[in-house]
Amino acid sequence: MKQRSLFDVISPIMTGPSSSHTAGAVRLGLLVRNIYNATPKKVTFVLYNSFAQTGKGHGTDKGLLAGLLGYSVDSEKIKNVFETQEAKDIEYKYLYEHNLDRHPNAVDFILEGGINMTVSGNSVGAGNVEIDKIGDFSTKISGEYNTLLLFYKDKPGMISKVSALIQAENINIASLDCDRNARGQTASMCICLDSQIPDGIISSINSIDDVYFVRSIKKLEI
Repeated sequence: MKQRSLFDVISPIMTGPSSSHTAGAVRLGLLVRNIYNATPKKVTFVLYNSFAQTGKGHGTDKGLLAGLLGYSVDSEKIKNVFETQEAKDIEYKYLYEHNLDRHPNAVDFILEGGINMTVSGNSVGAGNVEIDKIGDFSTKISGEYNTLLLFYKDKPGMISKVSALIQAENINIASLDCDRNARGQTASMCICLDSQIPDGIISSINSIDDVYFVRSIKKLEI
């Protein structure tokens, strides 16, 4: 039986009319902000299906931008986010697509700035979300756990090196998922943890040979 979260029982405290289209949009933006670890200079939001059809009426466009700028789900600034100084400091636009291969509430964040990155996610209902792709790699990031994300060269021993550092801090691993382009090429590792990982361990993981990218993504507050 699937464990149910608080969002399955009650709707989140939020600004906006829809938990899927508004709160989910904000939470997706917050996760992408943590993954990118900066405010981008430019972002293109590509909304799909139901997000594209009803997103403006439900405040999805505002929610996505607000989350990316760091506003919480219950922030009153979401209503007027386009007028905030933070929004005026970046370049952003929205595109609307229909693609039955995508989730009904799917969105791509095409981020440009210090690094260029495309992050894809879905609002799956009652404020729950998932980041299911970063670039060409499949991921499983829901915001329900503190999550460690890595990109690295696919070679023997990488999983054991990273997991050993985590275990040394007595941190329990809830799940671990890997993906790769091809054998010996770039791979991704997504580790959900029962507690937050210390900054010193992040630095140690970042210093492992052939680790290209490390992010510690904090669990989202309800």
